[in-house]
Amino acid sequence: MAGVPPSPEKQLSAFMAKYLPEVAREFRAARKIMRKRLPGAVELVYDNWNWLVIGYSPNGRPLASVFSLVGAPRWITLCFLLNGARLKDPRKLLRGSGRRIRSIQLLGGAKDLLKPDIAALMDQALELAGFPYDHKAKGKLVIQAVSAKQRPRRPVK
Repeated sequence: MAGVPPSPEKQLSAFMAKYLPEVAREFRAARKIMRKRLPGAVELVYDNWNWLVIGYSPNGRPLASVFSLVGAPRWITLCFLLNGARLKDPRKLLRGSGRRIRSIQLLGGAKDLLKPDIAALMDQALELAGFPYDHKAKGKLVIQAVSAKQRPRRPVK
C-alpha cells in the first residue's frame, strides 16, 4: 500500500543492514539479550550521524534510559547512561570520564552481555536508577530519529 511507512522492525533491520554482516549479527544478538533482560523496556532507536543507537527506557522517555547499545563500524558498545560514573567497577571494565556515562565495548560480541562482571554492572545500574522496568509489560520499539547524513557504518579502508 503506497504511503504506508515500514514497520519499526523493518526500519531497524534496514539500519542494521548498513553494517558488516558480522557486526549486524552481533547487534541483533545483543538486542535479543537486552530484550530478554528487560522485557518491558521501550527500545528507542536513533540512526544518528555517528552511530545507530538503541536506548532502553522503562517508560519511553529518552532521559529515563538506563542503557543503550551503540553500533560502531567494527563492534557494539553497551552504554550505562544514567549512573555510569557512580558504578563500582573493581575489574575496571568501564570506559569514559564524563560526569554520567560509562561504556563497555563488546569486543567478544553479544555474549559479553552475559559475563558475570558485566551483568553485575548492569544490576547495579538498574538499582541506582531507582525506577523499575515493568517485566510484565510488552516491550515496544520506537524509531525516534533518523539523520539524513551519516558517517559510514562499515569500516573505511
